[in-house]
Amino acid sequence: MFRSLRENGPALLVPAAWSVVAATVLGLVSTHALFVAHVVMSVLLVAFVVASWRDMAAGALRTWKFVIVAGTPVTLAGVAGFLARGDAVPALAAAVPADALLAVAFYGWLLLPAPAFVDTGRRDPKTARRAVHYVAAACSVAGAGVALVATSPTQVVAGVALVAVGQTAGILAATLLY
Repeated sequence: MFRSLRENGPALLVPAAWSVVAATVLGLVSTHALFVAHVVMSVLLVAFVVASWRDMAAGALRTWKFVIVAGTPVTLAGVAGFLARGDAVPALAAAVPADALLAVAFYGWLLLPAPAFVDTGRRDPKTARRAVHYVAAACSVAGAGVALVATSPTQVVAGVALVAVGQTAGILAATLLY
């Protein structure tokens, strides 16, 4: 059962994570809930990479292992960003602006998967799936660009939605591949 969850969990977690982000941007979910999601995701990322380390030793899975390893401190930057807000951890708030830490987490996860989708697409023998991986990479970059230039929460959510659709499709295609 754990192996099945490990193999298929990302296909569920990716859209769930981006849905929580979008709902938080729109004020439908509290920032505390997003903070808790960052803490949970940090634990899950570490558990996943430890449990999968040997299975992710070569090929596209090795690339994804690097994404997870790099994504863990990116996610922890989000945790620190939430702790730096207000007076939760005054020393942290004085040392690093909360918004900078939160931006690292946000833009990090918008963009980190893009090179891995390209690598997965390059290795995928099926043309249709290969295209999905490349589109996922393009959606990650384009969505980050939309979010970067956004002037309203709705526009930020449009960027997040573009990323969510692309990354979810890419993860689903990768799940079918492996």
